[in-house]
Amino acid sequence: MSQELIDGFLAAVPLPAVLVDQTERFIAANVAGSTLLGPQIIGRHFATILRQPSVSSAIESCLLDRASRKTRHLSNDGAQDTTFEVNLRYVAGIGAVNGGAVMICFEDITEREQAGLMRRDFVANVSHELRTPLTALMGFIETLRGPARNDANARDRFLTIMEGEANRMNRLVGDLLSLNRVESEERVRPKERIDLAAQLESTIKSLEPLASNGGVSLHLEAPATPVEIPADPDQIQQVFTNLIENAVKYGGSDARVVVTPVERDRALRAPAVRVQVIDNGPGIDPVHLPRLTERFYRADSHRSREMGGTGLGLAIVKHIINRHRGRLRVESELGKGAVFTVILPQ
Repeated sequence: MSQELIDGFLAAVPLPAVLVDQTERFIAANVAGSTLLGPQIIGRHFATILRQPSVSSAIESCLLDRASRKTRHLSNDGAQDTTFEVNLRYVAGIGAVNGGAVMICFEDITEREQAGLMRRDFVANVSHELRTPLTALMGFIETLRGPARNDANARDRFLTIMEGEANRMNRLVGDLLSLNRVESEERVRPKERIDLAAQLESTIKSLEPLASNGGVSLHLEAPATPVEIPADPDQIQQVFTNLIENAVKYGGSDARVVVTPVERDRALRAPAVRVQVIDNGPGIDPVHLPRLTERFYRADSHRSREMGGTGLGLAIVKHIINRHRGRLRVESELGKGAVFTVILPQ
C-alpha cells in the first residue's frame, strides 16, 4: 500500500491515530495524532515517544501476536492532566516489506474520568454528611433505652438534640432533591415573565423574622417601576432566599439587596438586571471564592453546620442561575463583608 493511501486512510479516522510497523517505528500519523504526540514522529522508534510501560508493552505484544489490545495513556494538555483510552489493532499488508503494522488510536476520556470521580466524591460526601447525625441518633437512642431510661432531664435534653439532628438530615435530603430537580431542568430556559422587584420584596418579608431574631436589618433598594425578567418564580425565590439567608446568618448586623437594571451587560451582551446581596460581615478569604459553589464545600465548615447549612445551597444557586442563562459573581475581602452579584437577562 502506498504512503498516499496510508495517509488518506488515517485522515479518515476521527480520533488521533498513528501506525507503527514491524521495525517498531512510526510510519504514519493523522493530524490529530501528530498534534497529540508531536509533529516530528515519523521514522522514530515508538519507545522514544510513548514512554509509558503499559503502552509500550501493548504495542510490542500486538506486533508479536497480532491480537487487539486496549490500554491507557496519561498526558497533559498544558492546563490539566488528561487520560486517553488507547486501542491497538493489527493491520496486515502495510509497513516494512508489507509485514503489517499496528494502528494506535487515542480516545480522550478525561471528562468521563472526571465525571466518575465527581460521582464517587458526591456519594462519599453524602455518606459522611448523613453518617454524623445517624451516629448521634443511634447513640442517644441507646442511652435513652439504658442509663437515661428514667432520667427525665436527660431524656428532654437528648430528645432536643435528636430533633436537631433529624432536622439536619431532612434539610440535607431536601437540598439533594432540589439539586437533582434543578439539574434535570437546567437545559430548559424559563419563559414566564415575573416582576423581580416584587419577588425580592416578598422574599425579604418572609425572612424578616429570621433577621429580627439575629439582630440584622434588611434593606431593599429597587426601582419604583416593575423590573420584568423571564424566570421561574419559585427558583428565583430559592436563589435569593439562600443568598439573603446567608447574609443574615454570616453577614453582621446589616444586609442590603440592591436591584439595578443594566441596558447592556458585558457578560451577557444583552439587557439585564443586576441584583447585589451585600453584607458587612467578616468577609470570606479570597482563597475560598473559586470553590464556593462546589457541592459540600464550606469556607467555615464548623460554623456552617452549627447554623444548619448543608453545603449545597450555593451549588443549587449556581445551577438555577445557569438555567436562567445568568451569571453569579462573588467578591469579598476579610473584614470587609461580601457581595454576591446575580446578573439575569431581561
